[in-house]
Amino acid sequence: MAKNIGIDVPEPKEVCEDRHCPFHGDARLRGNVFVGTVVASKIKKTATVEKKWRHYIPKYERFEERRSRLRVHNPLCIDAREGERVLIMESRPISKTKKFVIVQKLEVDKK
Repeated sequence: MAKNIGIDVPEPKEVCEDRHCPFHGDARLRGNVFVGTVVASKIKKTATVEKKWRHYIPKYERFEERRSRLRVHNPLCIDAREGERVLIMESRPISKTKKFVIVQKLEVDKK
C-alpha cells in the first residue's frame, strides 16, 4: 500500500523497500516540480535528467534553448530508463548531488 505524496500521480504497480522512495519509504516531497528526459541511468538508484526551457533575449528579440542536468533519485518501483520523460519533485538532500526524486514516468521521448 502506497502513501499519499501530496500531488495527484498514480502509485507504482510494484512495491519496493527503498527508504528514499516517496511512495514506500519515508521521503517527503516539497518545492519544485519539473518534467524532464532521462539521459543516463547507469548508476544504481540514480538517473540524470535533462530539463530544457526557452529563454528570451530582448536585444535580438528571439528565444534560445537552455538546458540543465540534474542527478535524481530513481526508486526501484519506478525504474526509469534512458529516453523516458519523467516528472521529478524536490526533496531533502539524499546525497551531495541528489536533491530530486522521480515521481512518475510519463512516456518515451520520440527523438
